[in-house]
Amino acid sequence: MKSEKVNISIRLNALLTMLVGIMLTIGAGCESADRQKTGFAEQVVSLRQETTRLRDEIKQYKAENEQLKEQIEVLSGLPKDKLENLYNLQRIKITGYTNFYDKDKDGKKEKLIVYIQPIDEDGDIIKACGAVDVQLWDLNSPKASEALLGRWKVEPSELKKLWFATLITLNYRLTFDVSDKAHEFTESLTVKVTFTDYLTGKVFKEQKVIKPQLD
Repeated sequence: MKSEKVNISIRLNALLTMLVGIMLTIGAGCESADRQKTGFAEQVVSLRQETTRLRDEIKQYKAENEQLKEQIEVLSGLPKDKLENLYNLQRIKITGYTNFYDKDKDGKKEKLIVYIQPIDEDGDIIKACGAVDVQLWDLNSPKASEALLGRWKVEPSELKKLWFATLITLNYRLTFDVSDKAHEFTESLTVKVTFTDYLTGKVFKEQKVIKPQLD
């Protein structure tokens, strides 16, 4: 009799252990399912937001594409001489104000400022659209590999912001940091400028020698 009670007690404990294990498993499964549902919902929201963003970008690109097509149709229908009548760039000039400057008054000329004037067939200064390549050379360098001191490229989107007008003149004013290139400005250096006109595709080149000023 006592043995049967012991067996029943063991069986009851075993059943209770199984029930607890099942309940824990169910609970963990529910929690895991909830987490999965939450994670899935977050992914759905994220994907919807990304889809909306991509659709908006596609609409914008389509609108820009249509505008470009219209511009191409208009331009392709214009005679070549009509395009040239917009302006006819003939040359560029590097003005005499082009030089090295001590901007922070520390005794070292750390800035190279290049003034460029695009000039048309009538001799007028015009705000021509284009890209500019500027090179700084030490043509007196004994080593050819060290003659090129610096090179900078200015794209049209940036160049148009550099148009500088005064009561006296008009020009593009380009400023470059040369603190590590010409801090000992004791010999003549040469500035070479290449201007690519984006209307006609013509390329114009000019250079100027900058001599050190004696104090």
